[in-house]
Amino acid sequence: MPKNPLVKRLLFIVSIILCSCFVTFGQNLPDDAPILISQNNSTRALTSPDNKIFESGEKTRITFYVTNLDLLPSEDKRAFRADATDASRKRYRLEVIDFQQNQKRPWIYEITVRLNRELGNIGDVLVRVNWRGMSSNRVRVSIGFEGGKIPDDVGAIPTPMTDQQPVKSTQENAAVGLPWSGDRVRFMEQATFGANNTLESRVRRIGISTWINEQMEEKQDANGAVRYSSIPYPNLPLQITTPLPSCTDNCLRDNYSMYPLQNWFFRESLYGEDQQLRRRVSWALSQIWVVSGRETVQPSRMLPYIQILDRHSFGNYRDLMREMTLNPAMGNYLDMAISTAANPNENFGREILQLFSVGLYMLNQDGTLRLDNKGNPIPTYDQDVVNGFTKVFTGWTFCNQTCQNSEPGIINYKDPMILQPANHDTGIKEVLSYPGSIATIPAGQAANDDLEQSLDNIFYHPNVAPFVSKLLIQQLVTSNPTPVYVERVARKFNDNGNGIRGDLKAVIRAILTDVEARGNIKTDPDYGHLREPVLFVTNTLRQFNPTTYGGQPVICRGQSDGVLNVVTSTLDQDVF
Repeated sequence: MPKNPLVKRLLFIVSIILCSCFVTFGQNLPDDAPILISQNNSTRALTSPDNKIFESGEKTRITFYVTNLDLLPSEDKRAFRADATDASRKRYRLEVIDFQQNQKRPWIYEITVRLNRELGNIGDVLVRVNWRGMSSNRVRVSIGFEGGKIPDDVGAIPTPMTDQQPVKSTQENAAVGLPWSGDRVRFMEQATFGANNTLESRVRRIGISTWINEQMEEKQDANGAVRYSSIPYPNLPLQITTPLPSCTDNCLRDNYSMYPLQNWFFRESLYGEDQQLRRRVSWALSQIWVVSGRETVQPSRMLPYIQILDRHSFGNYRDLMREMTLNPAMGNYLDMAISTAANPNENFGREILQLFSVGLYMLNQDGTLRLDNKGNPIPTYDQDVVNGFTKVFTGWTFCNQTCQNSEPGIINYKDPMILQPANHDTGIKEVLSYPGSIATIPAGQAANDDLEQSLDNIFYHPNVAPFVSKLLIQQLVTSNPTPVYVERVARKFNDNGNGIRGDLKAVIRAILTDVEARGNIKTDPDYGHLREPVLFVTNTLRQFNPTTYGGQPVICRGQSDGVLNVVTSTLDQDVF
């Protein structure tokens, strides 16, 4: 083995890639992967009914037998996915409609699927099931006729029914303690902006759970004040809206573009070790509660928005909702700052429902759609509800005269928006209706009461837990979480164990420690998510402990100056 640590690291990455390919297409399955039962002397599936050939069409149901499962009480048919692959390598999703434990052999489970309507009489296909991000072996099934050109996977062998429960090896579990194990690398990619030697050593020494606790602890600066970043936020004074003719080049760059924030963000992402998890969650929340620097323009106007996300990354979602509602950058982006009783604007009233909290359609607690008796999705709200929330959010605007950061001739984006009572609609307001809710806000009450009651009306809606939980899972772990994963996290959103709803500490911990997130090997082709440009760049750089190029100013302290946005912009992600 080479002694150069960089070469060793590269060889490790290559070995992981090769291992993953072999596990996916070969028969050397991970120790914890599900195993589909085949006939005794072939890879043809053991099924019920015991047909050699199945008719195509949605009416056809096939029951397969699967073993090597260690299920949680919450895991049922929703924990599994199945697909079939034809000779052209096209994959067809198979709906899992039932899952039962075999009565005679309790270590065997029966999983029933419905054929895909697009799957015609095409002969032999290879079927697999996926569970917790791991794929089973693939077994052969004939649709319409027997035969076809699809070969068995390399190394495929029969996996016949056993009369006793198989004994699992401990080989894979032993690998968890080794340096740069698959599970630990995956965790670091989910919870941070990328693995490096310092982080890997720390997580290996204290464990995932303790590291999460450590990251979630409040950090203090030299003066004893709570800090939410490792590298201090840039000092960005508010500017007049239109730059003076004398403001050119660096003046425009530093005061009328996202450049200073982008540089701070990349330095924080690369070097901010004690705030990695907070920064990662804040980044995820910024892609839910979206504000655009193309609209806000000044970095000094955008910074308070980022600080709200940072403060509430481990806080309560209800508090995040209130602060973000009154944030001037949000008020500018979604027009709440110009919405009055005489001229209402529905943008924020609509988007806080559609994008930030409940979504368009009613959900089950596992994130799946609730359907009416005709099989159609049930809308969460209608235009009357949007109109009601639009009325609630009238009258708030920038605090340009009486607040701490008010300055003559400069729009105040640092202090929360304040109410102009004469501009608030005092009429009756229809809001969300659900069991236990007050669906009507009465006329004539104080505007702040309207605001708090409407935010409570949203926050306690049953959709919020699965809607927000799924969005965060998608940002941190996988774009395609199973319904049971969403449900487990949504339960923590509804109750952190101490009767508190919306505790993001509990939600983030549940996401990152869930059985679907963890595991040394993931072979399900639909697991994980495409790495967005920011994460691609930081994950690549952090592995090599980047420092500034020799001869750069001492102010960098050996660190990069953060000028990396030119890379992600080329990949179509312009930060903030």
